[in-house]
Amino acid sequence: MADTRAHWERAGLIALAAIVVAVPLSLLRPGKGGSPDIASLTPTFTGSASCKSCHESAYARWKGSHHERAMDVATDATVLGDFSDVTFTSRGITSRFYRRDGRFYVSTQGPDGKIGEFEVTHTFGLTPLQQYLVPFPGGRMQALTIAWDSVKGRWFSLYPDQDIPPADWLHWTRNAQNWNGMCAECHSTNLQKGYDPASDTYKTTWSEVSVGCEACHGPGSRHVAWANLPAMARPVVAHQGLVQPTAALTSTQLVELCAPCHSRRAELGDYDHTGRRLLDHALPALLEENLYHPDGQQQDEVYIYASFLQSKMYARGVKCSDCHDSHSVKLLRQGNDLCLQCHQKDAFDTPSHHFHKLVVDGKPSAGASCVACHMPEKVYMGNDARADHGFRIPRPDLSGELGTPNACTQSGCHADKPLAWSTDAYRRWYGLARRPSVGGVFAAARTGTPGADADLLRVVDSPLQPAIVRATALSLLARYGGAAVDGALQRALVDEDPQIRHVAVTTLATRPAPERARLLAGLLSDPVKAVRLDAASALADVPAAMLKPYQVEARERGFTEYEEAMAYSLDFSSAGINLGNLWRARGDVSKAETYYRMALKVDDLFFPAKINLAVLLSAQGRNPEAEQLLREVVTAYPQNADAAYSLGLLLAELGKPVEGVTFLQRATAADPRHARARYNLGLLLQQLARYDEAEQSLSGALAIEPASPDFLLALADHYLKHGRPRDAVPLAERLIQVAPGDRTGHDLKALAQQARQ
Repeated sequence: MADTRAHWERAGLIALAAIVVAVPLSLLRPGKGGSPDIASLTPTFTGSASCKSCHESAYARWKGSHHERAMDVATDATVLGDFSDVTFTSRGITSRFYRRDGRFYVSTQGPDGKIGEFEVTHTFGLTPLQQYLVPFPGGRMQALTIAWDSVKGRWFSLYPDQDIPPADWLHWTRNAQNWNGMCAECHSTNLQKGYDPASDTYKTTWSEVSVGCEACHGPGSRHVAWANLPAMARPVVAHQGLVQPTAALTSTQLVELCAPCHSRRAELGDYDHTGRRLLDHALPALLEENLYHPDGQQQDEVYIYASFLQSKMYARGVKCSDCHDSHSVKLLRQGNDLCLQCHQKDAFDTPSHHFHKLVVDGKPSAGASCVACHMPEKVYMGNDARADHGFRIPRPDLSGELGTPNACTQSGCHADKPLAWSTDAYRRWYGLARRPSVGGVFAAARTGTPGADADLLRVVDSPLQPAIVRATALSLLARYGGAAVDGALQRALVDEDPQIRHVAVTTLATRPAPERARLLAGLLSDPVKAVRLDAASALADVPAAMLKPYQVEARERGFTEYEEAMAYSLDFSSAGINLGNLWRARGDVSKAETYYRMALKVDDLFFPAKINLAVLLSAQGRNPEAEQLLREVVTAYPQNADAAYSLGLLLAELGKPVEGVTFLQRATAADPRHARARYNLGLLLQQLARYDEAEQSLSGALAIEPASPDFLLALADHYLKHGRPRDAVPLAERLIQVAPGDRTGHDLKALAQQARQ
């Protein structure tokens, strides 16, 4: 009986187990048995605390990190700065930091230029500096430009060498230091800027004050619902319910996950943390002048992304997480050990590679450090040294040619040595043969050097060049012309890289309407938002008859998308001028004027809006208003070539050619490469019978843009009118080459040949 009883007891336990298991198994049937259908749930943000119980290790590494401390409420625990009634003086202004009733205050220069009291409500950042935020009317939060040095324990100015009056855009109370528009999206999670242009106010919200788990993983409610089910009841859903998968990502996918905050970019709307392509919610900057050196090294504050895109690391599939812990953001290893994860020690961590001693005074030599040579640092915001992530070979030889920094003498260990010292060492080590660099190509193209277009074309068409480099080369081709350039632009319209397509669209936006309709209409349905938006903008003034009905519909959708994207950023003047340009192209001058004036209301020093508004007013016959605006710009910005150029044209139109010449000459002096200014100056000098000067100016314009049909025609016509048909013939032949479908060149050549007889 004992054996029988034991047998039945065992059978009963098995049956009981089967029943217990059977209950949760029913949850596998979506929508039945009380189980939620995970995939159908609307993803919402749940906060980092909801992740802690299952992901303790990751949560612990994130806690206290630069991401977790990106922003916080000002408390005794979060404020690092000294608010014990201390003062700091910079550029003649003394600020006082103190506490009252448990709160933090600063007494400093306010928007009216007077010393006022302001409460600090939030911290911003951690190390090497911490900034502080002050609430202002209209929902604004402004970042003080006096920051706390977390390393040296002192207050310091972010602009110690500049006098910044309250009217200046850089003043801490103005838009450059506005948290809502300039900083918030990357220091908080699920940020909704909430700017209302009608009232000029913000209703900015976030789901988490700092950079939380969902900033990278996306809204987590579906994943939390999935995880809260018993283990055997969890349904099979993609990525366990996560909106943004973070496992098994390619280099491109992971880098684009980091890029929304680690790139210099223009935003196209609130970032929703759902992992769309970068150009669906932002437009990253190219390797532009003043942002990057000609060879692609960081110059201004550009936040890593485009630097890394240029690297061989990125091309070989290296990801951010191969060097940085994704949660603590710390390096995975220290010193050269980090690089030796992939690079062989006996090949690279040796004097035969870097030509430096391994140890100096008992310590590892800085000259033997991989990052010291391949990731030179530049200091931003006063004390924040950031490494260039291009991982390039040090090139002191290029420093002498291009003025670029190098890791040896200009930004590295041997700052006390002349450039020739490092250049000589470089040649001793590596010989006279040099690796090719795009630096020389970009430097020449930036100044419009004739013939640089051939080198740019080689860069654009090279599959070995990073896409960001090819896109930059394509943008520089805009100042050149000819069949080869046109061919490159047309090939770029179908390139697999969206930034290259985008550059092609914006470059072709100035072409005649029929050409734009033929080339750009297909991009109205591009899968990437930034490309669609600029295709719609570029086609705004194209008659509907030139487009197919479905293209007209796509353009209307593009207009809506464009307006929504720009409306998001109407707290900055650039969005106002963009919308003004759009409505001017669409023929609604009233709306265009409204947006131009809106841009000036945001920043009355934003001269492009004044220039465009002046041009708009002049076209309506409101010349006195236009003249006043342009004179305001040339007074405030005497070196601005575009303002002087526009004023010169307007004065000529108003019957003041002599004064018009003066301002066109100012334009060419301010920008010697301003070909249009030289061209119009030549035409105006012709009217004044100053023929020798006119020829010189027209020749100068053609030298800058040798393929310009307008410039070829103008100089050839000048020669014909002044008895020099022999000089006009080659110009007419060149005009036939650059514009073969136009009869003008043929007619001009016939006239010149007839005049020679």
